[in-house]
Amino acid sequence: MKFIDGKVFKNMVISASNNLFNHYPEVDALNVFPVPDGDTGMNMNLTMTSGMKEVQNRGDERLCDIAKIFSRGLLMGARGNSGVITSQIFRGFSDGLAGKTKINAVELADAFDNGRQVAYKAVLKPVEGTILTVIREASAKLKESVNEKMSIEEAFDILLAEANASLSRTPNLLPVLKEVGVVDSGGAGLIKILEGMQTAVGGYVINRHEAEAVSAQGSAQVAASEENEDFGYCTEFILRLGPSEYKKAFNKNRFTSVLNAHGNSLVVVQDEDIVKVHVHTLKPGDIFNYAQQFGEFIKMKCENMTEQHNEILINEKNNNGPHMAASELSKAPLAAPKVEKDEEKEYAIVATSSGEGIDGLFKEVGVDYIVSGGQTMNPSTNDFLKVIEKANAKNIYILPNNGNIIMAANTAKDVLKDKVNVVVIPSKTIMQGVVAAMNFNPDLSLSDNEKVMNEALSTVKSGQVTFAIKDTEINGVSVKKDEFMAILNSKDILSSHKDKFEALKVLLKKMVDEESSVITVLLGEDIASDEEVAKVEEFIESEFKDCDADVRIGRQPVYSYIVGVE
Repeated sequence: MKFIDGKVFKNMVISASNNLFNHYPEVDALNVFPVPDGDTGMNMNLTMTSGMKEVQNRGDERLCDIAKIFSRGLLMGARGNSGVITSQIFRGFSDGLAGKTKINAVELADAFDNGRQVAYKAVLKPVEGTILTVIREASAKLKESVNEKMSIEEAFDILLAEANASLSRTPNLLPVLKEVGVVDSGGAGLIKILEGMQTAVGGYVINRHEAEAVSAQGSAQVAASEENEDFGYCTEFILRLGPSEYKKAFNKNRFTSVLNAHGNSLVVVQDEDIVKVHVHTLKPGDIFNYAQQFGEFIKMKCENMTEQHNEILINEKNNNGPHMAASELSKAPLAAPKVEKDEEKEYAIVATSSGEGIDGLFKEVGVDYIVSGGQTMNPSTNDFLKVIEKANAKNIYILPNNGNIIMAANTAKDVLKDKVNVVVIPSKTIMQGVVAAMNFNPDLSLSDNEKVMNEALSTVKSGQVTFAIKDTEINGVSVKKDEFMAILNSKDILSSHKDKFEALKVLLKKMVDEESSVITVLLGEDIASDEEVAKVEEFIESEFKDCDADVRIGRQPVYSYIVGVE
């Protein structure tokens, strides 16, 4: 193949997204920190899926137009640092295709090189040994090797060979990768994307549910299956878990992440051995088959929302205007729901939160709007944009409260730079976000508040207790699967314990010093009880007599305890 046109590129996007979907758990497994979150693979998967859906739902045929639509979809759906960087790579790639209806190998090399440049510029402090290194070295190798006579297949062979070689070298650039014995997860995710593209160039498109390739002619059916995603099937069931000897072990976070990748409007509620689920999906059979691995159904319900929607439209046409066939209605473009704006105001504070108790704490300290998300499911750029639009304020302060969400918040800021004054306070923990919100003063200017809130971040120490998902050794600490880790400032694992309360004790003793005056502890959904609150309060009162204690139920997932010390 000498050229990539719009049709081929559309297949490349679909194949790349599907290949990453099929392998994102493997990418997640490469994460250095043994914490139970979706993280790199999931974030990149959801980002790519967002871009793919935009391409599938449009009938554009020109290469440059499809690339632009893909880039926009990635931008709006970007989650986590890895997802944002992926969106920036293909933003630069898209910019390099401006005005083109087809490209040869040389132009392909130029587009990837432009993607590399844009991605590096998007990161304030680029770190080598990451996805950035992989795209830089792979695109440079292709650019120095390509010529006018080279085929697209040969170009991808060169690009992928160097990408894999670069990925294998990442542990030499990041010591923590070498210590844990893994390669960079973001770089691994990028290779799955490039592999999917290479497969489509070869005439095949990877199916989303199997690793095997299907004929490229079948890509239209893949696209068609997603057209009505906003509707599909309303799927509900109640599942009784176990018994364990016959069923797989149930992990709510992983279960929720998998279902979220197969649909939307997801609600998962667990009460001991009973799990209740509501999800909108195009393929309910896949959902039922997946869930039955963990237990047996007590109740099941599945309704076709697309048919219901079409019936409503037909009735409206019969009552109010000319009749339109159901087949025509199903193809008619559907307007996206418009966000209902609140009354215009001077300012608003937006915070990322996970857990009813944490939501309440943020409301207490003056936060106006909550963006749901956190360690198990990072919010996308579009999630921030929707909340900002609803807020309808002239000045917006965003508290990401997670280092992996800051880039998505900044991307939302960039999208709105000509419309709204958005300030991103780079809070990396829940407690930093709480303290920053407490220091907001409506009488100060935008810049003065930004300064004060940024300075407040350093006045609080943050810590967490969560369980390990694998055995590892990091920074000299031996961690065993299912033990509870005492983590300081989201990155320093202090110790690992069989009992979560023992881990909390170690964490508090490390965090509290003679200058400390206030200790805040938020209890997770696994220990949300008044008895546990009293237990923690009693320990703090006996060990740290000069400190005031604020212990409350946060109901956050993943983390049994979130700790702040001021």
